[in-house]
Amino acid sequence: MPARMGFKEGDLILEVGRTSDCDENLRQQISAITKSQFLDSDSQEVVDGVIIWWREDDGDLVDELMDALTYLSETGPIWVLTPKVGRAGHVEPSDIQDAAPTAGLTQTSSLSIAPDWSATRLVARKAGKR
Repeated sequence: MPARMGFKEGDLILEVGRTSDCDENLRQQISAITKSQFLDSDSQEVVDGVIIWWREDDGDLVDELMDALTYLSETGPIWVLTPKVGRAGHVEPSDIQDAAPTAGLTQTSSLSIAPDWSATRLVARKAGKR
């Protein structure tokens, strides 16, 4: 399933919000694709993608998305991973849909990424053509 996230070998991925409830199998599969370790917010690297593990009580999603954008390359996606319905910390899809445009992002897809986690792909909105 991580192949559907669009990561490729050599991609640098920033990971935010990792705790003991994160899906370790998914993390290992992504690392196997990129052949690199995840970076954390202490890194100063420009990254090819961001994974945000996000739960209902994690705070302000807009702020988190804005922070993630400071690290992200122009074309990289932000994947917001949230607990599925019925799981502790579940986030309503509308919460992500509401936060994305405020942060200058557009939602492009959602998928079931792991047994307990859903993934929503966000990308920077394209500047208008002149």
